Amino acid sequence: MIYDFHTHTYLSDGTLSPIELIRRAVSPPHSYHAIALTDHTGLGSLERVIHETIEDCQAARAHWDIIAIPGVELTHLPACEIAPAAKKAKQLGARLIVVHGETITEPVERGTNLEAVQSPDVDILAHPGLLTLEEARLAAANGIFIEISARKGHSLTNGHIARLAQATGIKLLLNSDTHESSDLLTPPLATAILRGASLDEEQLQQVMSANPLALLSKLQLSGFR
Repeated sequence: MIYDFHTHTYLSDGTLSPIELIRRAVSPPHSYHAIALTDHTGLGSLERVIHETIEDCQAARAHWDIIAIPGVELTHLPACEIAPAAKKAKQLGARLIVVHGETITEPVERGTNLEAVQSPDVDILAHPGLLTLEEARLAAANGIFIEISARKGHSLTNGHIARLAQATGIKLLLNSDTHESSDLLTPPLATAILRGASLDEEQLQQVMSANPLALLSKLQLSGFR
């Protein structure tokens, strides 16, 4: 069963419409149980993206067996703007807030990870790159989930993140960071990525099942229809 909390549509830099992405995710061979639409947003695009995403997620939940979650990925904001932007996004109706972390493949402003793991409105820190021990401890204390990324480039530090999880107890999620249909996860691919990050079988089950369910429960989305 696949849970994926980080995807993109043509509302930002993906190739599919929101409803088509959901349809492809719920269909074999992917057969997703939950998907979050988290298009890249800055301060000016929050309202537009959230409004369109909410409508398509409502339609998908009404007619298909999938938990479709409207969200955003706050991307390349000045670090000091992350907390107010996350709060505003929740007020506008986003149910899930992802922050574009300090991946080693992009010029993300230093301090983004630290601001994200301290914000009460942030749910997931995506592809955080060389997350520090202090940042990981703050994420664990504040209940913020950290991403193991399936995306090329961003995945280069998955092993580092997995080791930090063992040391600090941060909760990990595997997300696809989908931009086109070929990026969507399947159970064999998800398993391979997690094993490639040196997770053992118990940790693998935690990331693929227990942690996603914990996030849905935290967001009060377990029966979201």
